[in-house]
Amino acid sequence: MGTKLYVGNLPFTTTEESLADAFSAFGTVASVKIITDRDSGRSKGFGFVEMSADSEAQAAINKLNGQDFNGRAMTVNEAKPMAPRDNNRGGGRNRY
Repeated sequence: MGTKLYVGNLPFTTTEESLADAFSAFGTVASVKIITDRDSGRSKGFGFVEMSADSEAQAAINKLNGQDFNGRAMTVNEAKPMAPRDNNRGGGRNRY
């Protein structure tokens, strides 16, 4: 399994294809996912890119972190595991 990278501060117009193109210069891109709003379908301005090798991922981090991508300085670093979520959708209040 490769290394999953967090990519933030993306323009809302970024497509998964354009993001894959940017990262493919550093190696094989295994997957790309831009996170979208559940209700509107609009990009949330961040996503994840999985590179097939750790060395390729590190090269992408070194070269792309802070670089201009369609007018915005993108953030690129190794993705952290997702924290467990509380499935209580009641607005954070404890009732009774």
